[in-house]
Amino acid sequence: MTIAEQLGRPPRAIVEVSSRCPSGHPNVVKTEPRLPDGTPFPTLYYLTCPRLAGAIGTLEASGLMAEMSQRLTEDADLAAAYRSAHEAYLAEREALGHVEEIDGITAGGMPTRVKCLHVLVGHSLAKGPGVNPLGDEAIALLGDWWTNSSCADPSVVE
Repeated sequence: MTIAEQLGRPPRAIVEVSSRCPSGHPNVVKTEPRLPDGTPFPTLYYLTCPRLAGAIGTLEASGLMAEMSQRLTEDADLAAAYRSAHEAYLAEREALGHVEEIDGITAGGMPTRVKCLHVLVGHSLAKGPGVNPLGDEAIALLGDWWTNSSCADPSVVE
């Protein structure tokens, strides 16, 4: 019920809740690579929290994605770590089932650019620090995005 309220629609193809905010509310779900209607769905980790999505949107509007994409062309170590994140993402999604239409395609622009911080943050929140370097950077820039909300109080769990 919480996820449907967060999304404003019934959730689709959820495998599990992969991350929760400090209060215990879901903020990232793991999804099947194909939706129930047959549509291929490359986004393995999908954000459900509207507050988090809004905070990430603000980061995107700042020009951060272009700066990160540029850094990928200049920093071989960062590019290699980002490629590893891409490969891990693909392997995990493939373990849920092969979908020919999205074979080899991650999400969020991986492995060569940054197209969507929502995907990268979702990946980092779901898997923890050290898996997606640019998702980790974005999370650090978000700070305590849950403050001044019901998420700030860990006793308010739905």
